[in-house]
Amino acid sequence: MRRFFVQPEQIEESVIHIKGGDVNHICHVLRMGPGDKLTVAAPDGKEYACYIEGITEREVTAHIMYVQDSQAELPSKIYLFQGLPKSDKMEWIIQKAVELGVYEVIPMETMRTVVKLDEKKAAKKAQRWQQIAEGAAKQSGRGFVPRIHPICSFEKALERGNACPVKWIPYERAQGMDATRRRIRELRPGQSVAVFIGPEGGFDEREIQKAEEMGYAPITLGRRILRTETAGLALLSVLMFHLDTDPDGGGQ
Repeated sequence: MRRFFVQPEQIEESVIHIKGGDVNHICHVLRMGPGDKLTVAAPDGKEYACYIEGITEREVTAHIMYVQDSQAELPSKIYLFQGLPKSDKMEWIIQKAVELGVYEVIPMETMRTVVKLDEKKAAKKAQRWQQIAEGAAKQSGRGFVPRIHPICSFEKALERGNACPVKWIPYERAQGMDATRRRIRELRPGQSVAVFIGPEGGFDEREIQKAEEMGYAPITLGRRILRTETAGLALLSVLMFHLDTDPDGGGQ
C-alpha cells in the first residue's frame, strides 16, 4: 500500500487527517479515492492500515482499520555525520542512507570540505535534503522520516555524537581489519552509533586526533580507499545486516 507520514496531532481515535502536499499527491498524482487503502506512519513507530473515507481540497480523511508496530526500523539508532561532498552527492548519500536504516544524518564542514554555503543556500539545501529523506522513507517502507540536520562544524558534530555510547570514525590510515570486525560484533541492539565520514580528501590528522581524545575509535573499512559517497553506505550496509532481526522476532 502507498505510505504517508503524519504528526501525532493528525491522529484521532478512528481517523487520520492527512494534510499538506500529500493531499494533492493522493488526489491528482495517484488518483486515489474513497475506499482505496493506504498506510500511514507516525513518529511513535506505529503504522496505521487505513482506507480513504473522505476527500476535500485541504485534507484526506483516512479511516483506521488496524494498528501495528513498524517492522522496518533497526534496533539501534545510527547517526551518520557526513562531511559535505561536492556536487549533488549529498542527495544520493541521504537517499541511500535512509534506505539502509539511518536514524539521522548530520552534514558537517571539516578542514578539507571544499563546498562552502552561505546561510540562505544552506537552508535551501537542508529543505531539499529533508524532502529526499521523506521520499526515500516512503519508498523503503520506513516507520518514520529520518531527520536531516542543518550543516554544522566538525567540532559541533563531535559534541553531538559524543552522546552515543559507540563512536566510530573510519580513517584510511587506521589499521587492523580484525579490530573493526570485533567492534561490529560487540555492537548490541539498542546501542546508539555515531559514524563520522570525511569529505573528499578525508579527515585531517588533527581532526582524527581530536576525535580520539573525545573517545572516538578510528576504524578501517578495508584495504581499498573508498569515496566519501561510498564509505558511509558501506558501513551502514554491514551494520544493517548485523543488527537486523527477522520479522517474527528471531535472532540475527
